[in-house]
Amino acid sequence: MARQIELNPVTHLTVGTVGVPGKRTFYLQGSRGTQTVTLTIEKEQAAIMASSFESLLQELEKQHPQEGRSAQEPVWKDMRLREPINSLFRVGNMGVGYNESSDQIVIVAYELVAEDETPSVVSFWASRAQIRALIQHTQEVIRAGRPICGNCGRPIDPEGHFCPNRNGHLH
Repeated sequence: MARQIELNPVTHLTVGTVGVPGKRTFYLQGSRGTQTVTLTIEKEQAAIMASSFESLLQELEKQHPQEGRSAQEPVWKDMRLREPINSLFRVGNMGVGYNESSDQIVIVAYELVAEDETPSVVSFWASRAQIRALIQHTQEVIRAGRPICGNCGRPIDPEGHFCPNRNGHLH
């Protein structure tokens, strides 16, 4: 049965992983008080989300400058996933939005379901400072994975990888 959960505002918002590089599972996790919601996402979704937030923040600074408000907002330091990590669902689609009256950014995550099913939806409402912290942390989490081959752009495992741009030689 499809569920709708709204965490407005979040008191904790992060992206994290479980597992070793190459076999990591990525999670988007948010909390409001004692309620914590964990969703499974793909690495690519995390990267696109961070990039989308960077663009959105740049646009917001032009259209709706904060005028010193960011200095009053607390800086998030603990970006670890909170235990227990029980994923509610795997995310199929995500959207981002902005509420001008509350100056909040929202991430809306939709469950990956078959075409004829209604997805569960989770909305995470956050401040600009929280989103800035999430962007930086997400980029660090992504960089902590396997190195990328400069020739073909594919990840390099500890034992090497097949590089088509090197005529099939291991790199």
